[in-house]
Amino acid sequence: MALDARRIRQDFPALQKTGAIYFDSACTSLKPKAVIDAEAAYYEQAAGCAGRSAHRLAKRTEELFEQARKKVAAFLNADAEGVVFTKNATEALNLAIRSFDYSSRKKIVTTVLEHHSALLPVMEQERRGVAKMELMRTNPDGTFDEEGIADCIDRLTALVVVHHTTNTTGMRAPLEKIVKIAHEAGAAVLVDGAQGVAHSKVDFKRLGADFLAFSGHKMCGPTGIGCLVAKKDALERLDSFIVGGETIESVRIGQVRWKRGAKRFEGGIQNYAGAAGLGAACDYMSRIGMAAVEEHERKLAKRLIEAIGGVKGAVLYGHPSPEKRCALACFNIAGVPHHQVALMSDSLASIALRSGTFCAQPAMESLGAPGGAVRASLYIYNTEEEIETFAETLGRIAKLAR
Repeated sequence: MALDARRIRQDFPALQKTGAIYFDSACTSLKPKAVIDAEAAYYEQAAGCAGRSAHRLAKRTEELFEQARKKVAAFLNADAEGVVFTKNATEALNLAIRSFDYSSRKKIVTTVLEHHSALLPVMEQERRGVAKMELMRTNPDGTFDEEGIADCIDRLTALVVVHHTTNTTGMRAPLEKIVKIAHEAGAAVLVDGAQGVAHSKVDFKRLGADFLAFSGHKMCGPTGIGCLVAKKDALERLDSFIVGGETIESVRIGQVRWKRGAKRFEGGIQNYAGAAGLGAACDYMSRIGMAAVEEHERKLAKRLIEAIGGVKGAVLYGHPSPEKRCALACFNIAGVPHHQVALMSDSLASIALRSGTFCAQPAMESLGAPGGAVRASLYIYNTEEEIETFAETLGRIAKLAR
């Protein structure tokens, strides 16, 4: 069933109150009323701590928290025991990369296309002498040199860190091939799903990766909540990360018995309201259907690329085929600084864009825009009519350079 963006727009208070043309969902998505209500319900109906007190408010909080874990697991076809709540994808990526066992293998393989949240923890492991970083070869259009993947991932590789979908081109990595080659070499795979989970049907078990990190706020969920999803045996390969209350079975001076599974990594009071909101976001996206989301974004991607291509002096970064993208495009207009394009789009037509290097500076350099670019990223609530306004606005801005 096709997605009805006009009906969906009615679910988002921010669209009703601001009137903005919101083309910045790769930064953070807007939140539907169902998610806002779920967060409020925690504070109004529970407001306790999970796993500690025995009174009814605490028990209700624990029920909400574990229900949210199960909803995330069902949404991604993962086991609930492998869902670790974090504050965002950045923390989830750091948890996996910084806690992984490098005692027998010292190499981490990644790409220049990664978000800083994935790239920097790898670089830190190299700086600290824990592991060595090696980059898979990619092409100037953001695609992979797929023939070279096996040359890079070998018996020295402990972990492969790679995106599902980039935040600079909206293009997907060849994950099936990467996971297969990595596992044949005995290496584990961590997928940065911050952009992928929001825009694609991600089946964790079918994907076969060992770890998947994502944030709630990019998929209509609250800010300040994310997850590391892991296979059970993969989770056991991680050392302690943040320790404290709720991570232990017992503790004496000089002796600790840690909890097993996800709880070992959830130290301290958790974002219970955020977890409830993330569970509601999973419900909301499931009702829409991720197949419908993908179909809608393919149509928007085609129109978006056509709109940018129709502007004199515009340069699009990444492979130009809309079939290779979600509804995201980075571009520049010759003669007009990227920040100026974003600011003028906002002032002329209330179009919210992002400009800069998008927390992916090496990626933008590899794509040919070391100084930055403009990014338009669309989602379930965007329409083709908004893209027409966007095209007209870019045309007006481009005239400034003539």
